[in-house]
Amino acid sequence: MHDNRDEIRAFLASRRARITPEQAGLAPGVRRRVPGPRPVTGPTQPPNIARFQFLDPAGPDFFPDWDTSADITVALLRTEAGRDPFDKGLTDLIGELCTRSADFRTRWAQHNVRLHHSGAKTFHHPAVGGLTLDYESMDLQADPGLNLTVYTAAPDTPSHDALRLLASWAATLVGDTDQPQDTSLPPSRRG
Repeated sequence: MHDNRDEIRAFLASRRARITPEQAGLAPGVRRRVPGPRPVTGPTQPPNIARFQFLDPAGPDFFPDWDTSADITVALLRTEAGRDPFDKGLTDLIGELCTRSADFRTRWAQHNVRLHHSGAKTFHHPAVGGLTLDYESMDLQADPGLNLTVYTAAPDTPSHDALRLLASWAATLVGDTDQPQDTSLPPSRRG
């Protein structure tokens, strides 16, 4: 089998430099090792799976069974809101989602709650296509309220190969280079 990881790495690492942040409508920033725009979710909001799922236009394509995934996300947020109703970050997130997403608002009004500690989830990544990942969530005893969720792919599966490709791609983004690189995503393999 031909190992084309170097070719894929070079392709992925060369994509971002085709446009400047200004051309993408982003404010110019500090000099970066890898030039080009970075994805942003908003001016001050940290990345968050619920924001991505309900507010980003790419969200529905990332989750093959978006309705079920959206129901679970909202039920998990409601569970966490019940555990700590005075968590300002969480209440701000819920308020933002209720204000900006009718889909979220409708689900939030259903008052469903959910705890989940293990299972399988499916995703559609724009660069590598479908992923089926097993997950396990663990409460961190040293820091009450924090939870760590670990995702894995079964060995010798297409999902395992896709994760390895994504890891290789991510490694190219943190490498030192003075040359402009374009790391925008290749065309999706989704049919």
